[in-house]
Amino acid sequence: MFLKDLFFLLLFFHHNLAAFAAGASDDQFAFNGFVGANLTLDGVASITPGGLLVLTNATKDIMGHAFRPSKLDFRNHSNGSVLSFSTTFAFGIVSEDPNLSGHGIAFVVSPTEDFSRATGGQYLGILNLSNNGNSTNRVFAIELDTILNPEFSDINDNHVGIDINSLRSNSSRPAGYYDDGSGLLTNLTLISGQSLQVWVDYDGEEMQLNVTLAPIPMAKPQKPLLTEHINLSAIFSDSMFVGFSSSTGPFLTHHCIRGWSFRMNGTAQALDYSLLPPLPRFPSAGRSRVLEIVLPLASAVVVLIFICIIVLAVRRRMKYAEVLEDWELEYGPRRFSYKDLYDATNGFRDRELLGVGGFGRVYKGLLPSSKSEVAVKKVSHESRQGVREFIAEIVSLGRLRHRNLVQLLGYCRRRGELMLVYDYMPNGSLDKLLHGQAQACLDWATRFRIIRGVAAGLLYLHEDWEQVVVHRDIKASNVLLDDEMNGRLGDFGLARLYDHGTDLQTTSIVGTMGYLAPELARTGRASTRTDVFAFGIFALEVSCGRRPVDSGAGDGDGDQELVLADWVLEHWRKGSIATTRDPRLGEECAEEEVELVLKLGLLCAHPLPTCRPSMRQAVRYLEGAAALPELLPAMDESFSTGLALLNSDGFDDYVLSYPTTSSQATASSVSVSGR
Repeated sequence: MFLKDLFFLLLFFHHNLAAFAAGASDDQFAFNGFVGANLTLDGVASITPGGLLVLTNATKDIMGHAFRPSKLDFRNHSNGSVLSFSTTFAFGIVSEDPNLSGHGIAFVVSPTEDFSRATGGQYLGILNLSNNGNSTNRVFAIELDTILNPEFSDINDNHVGIDINSLRSNSSRPAGYYDDGSGLLTNLTLISGQSLQVWVDYDGEEMQLNVTLAPIPMAKPQKPLLTEHINLSAIFSDSMFVGFSSSTGPFLTHHCIRGWSFRMNGTAQALDYSLLPPLPRFPSAGRSRVLEIVLPLASAVVVLIFICIIVLAVRRRMKYAEVLEDWELEYGPRRFSYKDLYDATNGFRDRELLGVGGFGRVYKGLLPSSKSEVAVKKVSHESRQGVREFIAEIVSLGRLRHRNLVQLLGYCRRRGELMLVYDYMPNGSLDKLLHGQAQACLDWATRFRIIRGVAAGLLYLHEDWEQVVVHRDIKASNVLLDDEMNGRLGDFGLARLYDHGTDLQTTSIVGTMGYLAPELARTGRASTRTDVFAFGIFALEVSCGRRPVDSGAGDGDGDQELVLADWVLEHWRKGSIATTRDPRLGEECAEEEVELVLKLGLLCAHPLPTCRPSMRQAVRYLEGAAALPELLPAMDESFSTGLALLNSDGFDDYVLSYPTTSSQATASSVSVSGR
């Protein structure tokens, strides 16, 4: 014990001498490890004997803060302008499951260090639902976010963002750095358990903020990851606290700071990597103490017998080996063992069955390792395109990360059996809640949030991911609802990917009747504009509570009731578009929002592809960032002209040759509760 205490005493003096040597003062400091550091800690934040600042330990749904106990002067007292400042810190996020983490770390400049009213999770222990976005917060943060919330960001769940008074970032980018030689962006994974370093530099005169990220021990890249022109005068008080905040969700995660340097009116001192304390590690699962201690001492005879047993066991198990092909090594997400999925679903028993579709059966499961609820889709052997669709979902959805997309967690292939593992959606499909109830169980606020969420997910697919993804099967039954009734677009079995700037070449018509864009009958070529058409029909369906093609709908308007878009368009011509809303909503709903969605639905479902907005424009209209163009008489004429051109090619015969309800649609997609 004496030697151990002596070691930590020497370590204490070593770190503090380093801080004194750095010239620590009121406006600058440097911590190469935090032994003896004067910080205000709350929540679960702590400093280990080795000097590691642990903001959150491996506990679910917690938060922690660490701040300098005294404020720093951020203003020039002579003219009131915000001073320049520079900071850098080394951090690491270590999760029990390397594929799942939450929620992230934020460097914070705040007028207070009292965060007792803040909530964890998506608010990172800084703000809460009621004050998020308030200008009175006067909070500035650099977030390192590992779980995406569509209300805050439209970028992936592994990103760096600049936040002003809100967790909706002013700007954000996927985590990475620009190579000094090639100038190309190299992606980084925040939850890899790797030590990373952030540099935050603000030029008070130019009002320019630069944020740079790189792995340790790489030197600071010349080109920042984020550059933003920001006037912090309206944000910063004369003096502010500086520090860190972090929170976890349902996953066991360590959020750690290894070192931190800060300076006003100058460049923060470089960190000494040799002095930084190491990151924690979760114990390796299944490691046997017997194998570590006994085997090195065993005799050659025992080792030989052991090897023979292993060889025999391997030969026996090869009969049941899981299939592994080259494309899986390049594209595949996490691969689950068949045994884990068998145990999770209680042997795929019928009582765990969530639903049955054209692809096969979907079961609810509880993973034994993480205790996470999942949905397991077993692709049917009889499905004609089962393997092809299975691979499409792995290649596309397996690499997508967005709060409004159903997350593919992994897959399994065993002796011809194909299985996909998704996040469990406890509230099932939107289709069942929209059309399967006599009374409205979805109020307008929930419907509007679902429509905006699906629009944000499509914007990510079309423009914000590394490739363009055309979903090709957007419909209510493919929108699933999580525990907070947020809409998530799923079922990527028909999706197609292509590079930005190129065209998708396909001549096969796939999808669901009622959501198919008219031009598909002539060209068979899907595009982002055909997805926009389907989204328009979806928006009308959610607002009106009617299926896209439904001969059973009736209020005396005649044949126009067969096609939902035509029926809404006719009411718009009569000046009564508001009457097409779902009558089950009652009178207590936002009239302007309903009319906005109905008109946007008509605009997106325009027969002429060039008249449809992009999903980025649609999102801006829904968020109120841009005014929706009025549906002028000229647009009405273009509707008629477009329909006439398309009808001349026989599209009317094509439409009427298909069944009229979505349950009889041509797409063989799985739409079940809780996928």
